[in-house]
Amino acid sequence: MFRACSQVTPLIQVGDKWTAKIIRCLEAGPRRFSELRVPLRGITPKVLTETLRAMERDGLVTRTAYAGIPPRVEYELSPLGRTLLKPLAASCAWAEAHMAEVLRAREVHEPL
Repeated sequence: MFRACSQVTPLIQVGDKWTAKIIRCLEAGPRRFSELRVPLRGITPKVLTETLRAMERDGLVTRTAYAGIPPRVEYELSPLGRTLLKPLAASCAWAEAHMAEVLRAREVHEPL
């Protein structure tokens, strides 16, 4: 069974640098592109666009364009995207509980 699974391409890229952060930013509801850039300090517009497109492709977010001047676009977690909130919360809780241990292990492995 493991051999078969090892050849499967991952369905989504939750482990990349930005996807989990974007999911957390959209947890409270829809946000505009510019509203996402504020809490995601350091992300370039290009990378944010590419990540949102990949998340939309994978069914994790919905993109809604509103006519007007200027045009407005909002991104929102889809029902599928919302299913990732609990696993992400568990991952954050684990990281918080074990951060000191991980940092100690890193220091032992790579002393300054």
